[in-house]
Amino acid sequence: MKAATRVASALPSIPSSAGGIARLACARLRDAQVDPAPIVSAAGLEIDDVEDHKRRIDARAQVRLLELAARELQDDCFGLHLAQGFELGEIGLLYYVMASSEHLVDALQIGGRYCAINNEGVRLRSSLDRGFAIGFEYVNIDRSSDRHHAEFWLVALIRICRVTDGRLVPKQIKLKHSRRETPSDVRSLLGCEIEFAADSDELLFPSRIGALPVVGADLHLNRMLLQYADEALLNRAPRRSSVQSRVEGHIAQLLPHGKANAEAVARRLGMSRRTLARALSSEGVDFSDVLKAFRIALARHYLEDEELPISKIAWLLGYSEVSSFTHAFVRWTGLTPRAYRSSNGDR
Repeated sequence: MKAATRVASALPSIPSSAGGIARLACARLRDAQVDPAPIVSAAGLEIDDVEDHKRRIDARAQVRLLELAARELQDDCFGLHLAQGFELGEIGLLYYVMASSEHLVDALQIGGRYCAINNEGVRLRSSLDRGFAIGFEYVNIDRSSDRHHAEFWLVALIRICRVTDGRLVPKQIKLKHSRRETPSDVRSLLGCEIEFAADSDELLFPSRIGALPVVGADLHLNRMLLQYADEALLNRAPRRSSVQSRVEGHIAQLLPHGKANAEAVARRLGMSRRTLARALSSEGVDFSDVLKAFRIALARHYLEDEELPISKIAWLLGYSEVSSFTHAFVRWTGLTPRAYRSSNGDR
């Protein structure tokens, strides 16, 4: 149990997402006559959760979903293409509060403040220190395993910036992951090359661009939307000390003994099982959601430690047999634990 507690204590809370990008990916799969359900399941999600606009999903699973969808559709630029065609209004409140701002710099600062409403796994930042720089960073998400999600964000950010001027072209674009070259259709859209294998994920414009007025700015509407955004952000903020995060802590301790069930966790929290169910429901999840997502996150985390035997990982996750863990992991990810560990080591 000490090993599980030690590793789990280093494991950050699972960031959640509103799931908009996942829904766009599912729609693209359906357009190609591909059933998204098996791919969603391989990413560690349930199709009903993805399609329910009221439920938040694991932000890391959304990243995996785009990778799997790209592979299924044999589209090496899936994230770039997906971000070109969607209606920006589908972003929801975050987009409208940005699009009603007075100047572009205001819009991006607002985007940075309220980004967690849409995705707790991505932090948006902007500055005027080196020209007008707009960047994004992943929070508790493995950036090295991703291309398509980051490229979706890149194109979406450029499209948002073009609410000031549809011809706006960055001076420089940088992305951390590797590609041999910028695809020609993407270069035509962006207006410049992308520097891959860079030290950051960033767009750079001349300083004056930040002062450009946003087309359709409405300061009265913006003030009202900022109030809604403050309320939405406040509703997300308690998650780090939420019932869910407390449940995750107890799950980590109980898993090795095969006792990570709702009744045992409720007892540890000093509440009845029914009260625990109501508390989790108020946060948009149920116990099985939390257990599954946390188990998957722990499994991935453990497998990154090359010195930890898979038999020990199975025990830490509450499986009495390695075969049971292997079957579960294949169901979650489409890979065996050994194959996942090997692919992770090859990055």
